[in-house]
Order: sequence, then structure tokens, then C-alpha cells
Amino acid sequence: MSGRREEILDAALDIADEHGLEAVSMRALADRVGVTPMALYRHVKDKGALLDGMLGRLLAALLPSEPPGEQKQNWEERLTALAHASRAVTQRHPWAAQLLFSRPAITPDAVRAVDIIFLALLEAGVPEPEVPRLERMISTFLIGFAASEASGRFAPGSLDPRGRRGQLPDGELPGHGTLAPWLDLPVDLTAEFEADLADIGRLIRAAAGRTD
Repeated sequence: MSGRREEILDAALDIADEHGLEAVSMRALADRVGVTPMALYRHVKDKGALLDGMLGRLLAALLPSEPPGEQKQNWEERLTALAHASRAVTQRHPWAAQLLFSRPAITPDAVRAVDIIFLALLEAGVPEPEVPRLERMISTFLIGFAASEASGRFAPGSLDPRGRRGQLPDGELPGHGTLAPWLDLPVDLTAEFEADLADIGRLIRAAAGRTD
């Protein structure tokens, strides 16, 4: 990556961190780096290429430093490391989940991240025809959890769970009524994330026909 292009992507990430992804435009970026908008096109051909470059920068942080075949971690450790790195990136950059959802996984770093999951599933013993489906499920979980956490969907908001249920007539939410003692407990999102990862590991072993 050229030094100028790297500077442009750094500036785009800064704008998104400060004002949100919707604030990233070619004009705002040109103002930030002190050039005309037309000068940017020598380094990023359009807004889509800029977003892909930003996505690549984020995904590069998820990739292991060791090349495939030289990593000492087993398949489950590699998937867990990727999951933790994904969550850390979206915690640092809450807008990142929106970008991950909106851009196809076609950039080089995006493809490399998917390949980490492919290789882990193959090493786990998952039959080849099942690998793409499980990769989509794992990726959707990681992005979905990150998006929900970043957007505040998991947060209680201005009303606690009991208060929200109280806005509806009695008996209208029988499932909520049954689970009321559990819904009112404080949510530890880190513990929930780890429990979800453990469930995914069990599903992968089941898909591989293993019970260990």
C-alpha cells in the first residue's frame, strides 16, 4: 500500500470513529487530508473502493501473523482467536459492524479471514460440503453479535426489562412471563459471547461426527 493511500485510509477511519460511517465522504476525506476531492481518485477510485479499503484495514487486524500451515494453535483456538479479535475491532470501531454487513466479502483480507474459518472447519473434520454453510453461520453470528452490541440492541435502554413488559397488557407475553426471573438478571455480554462460542464449538464437533 502506498504511503499516501495509507494516510487516506487512516483519515477515513478517523472520520468514522469521530462522526460515524455515514460521515465518510470523498469531500470530507479530501478536507481532512488537505487535497481536492479529485486528487483522492488517484488513490481510491470511488466511494465503494474507499469503503473496501477501510474494510480491508479492519480485517487485517483479525489475521494471524503466521502463514497457514505454520500456526501452532488448533482449529478451535484459531476460531476463538478470530472471534475475540472480531469483537475487539467492533468495540473499538462501533461503526465497523455496519460496514461488514454492507460490503461483500470480496476484498483480499476478507477472503483471507473466511479462509481461516474454512481451514479450521476442515481440520475439525467437518465434511467438505458442510463447510461453506457452517462458515456462513459462524460469520453471521460474529457480525450479528458485534452489530447488536455496537448498536445498543443488547442494552436495557431507558427501561429495564420488567418496565418494558409492563407496557403491554397482562398475559400478552406468556414467554416473557415464564422467563421473567432470568430476563431481569444483569446481562454479562462477555460471558454470553463465550457461551455462544462454546456452543458453536459443540455444533462443529457434532457436524464432524465427533463427541469429544
